[in-house]
Parts: sequence; C-alpha cells; structure tokens
Amino acid sequence: MYAKPRLPDSVRSAAVRALVIVAVTLVQLMVAVLCSLAQVWLAFPMVISTVVSTVVATWAVLDVWVTRQVWRQRHGVFSEPSSVARRRAVEKARERTRQGAHSDGRGREPRTRTGGSVDGDRR
Repeated sequence: MYAKPRLPDSVRSAAVRALVIVAVTLVQLMVAVLCSLAQVWLAFPMVISTVVSTVVATWAVLDVWVTRQVWRQRHGVFSEPSSVARRRAVEKARERTRQGAHSDGRGREPRTRTGGSVDGDRR
C-alpha cells in the first residue's frame, strides 16, 4: 500500500501538542457537562475553563497549519511549470541565444553591395 512520508519534526511536534490540548479540552467538556447535570459547585469553573481551553485548542490547531505552511515554504515543495509556461521559457531561451549571436556578429551574413537598394538608388 502507499506509505505517506513522515511529517517534519516541527510540524509533528505542533500536531502532538495540538492533539494533547484538544484531548484535555474534550475531557474538560465532559466533566463540565457531568458536573452541570449533577448540579455540583464545580460546574461553573469547569465551563469557564472549557471555554478558555477551546480558545487555546483552536490556537494550537492553527499553529499546526501555519507551521506546516512555513515548513513547505522554507524547505521547498518544488513545482514544475505547466506545459505552456515551459514552452514560453524555451522560446525565450532560444530568443536570447539568437540575440546573443546577432550582437556578437555571428549568424550575420556579410553585407555586400551588389546593385541598387530596394527602394531605389538615392544619392
């Protein structure tokens, strides 16, 4: 079967951190619900801490996404140009070599004067 490549260390550590934070948030949510159903004094502090943990968990998941994007940008996911862009790049390279040959004097035929000019001989 197809094996996925291993995540980079920075992305993996951010993902593990986010997973732990989300798991703790879910446990806090369950405790808050059970305390609310049992009408225990701990219900209100648990609801408040669950709200705070939800914000932290959202931040942690966004951190995984940002860390992954930063790693991709720095360490390179190399892309190939499309066929149209590749064709244009080849044409530009050919044009540059032609221009270079003309500016060096290569590729130019020697000028000899045999007869009049095209638009008539004006002197």
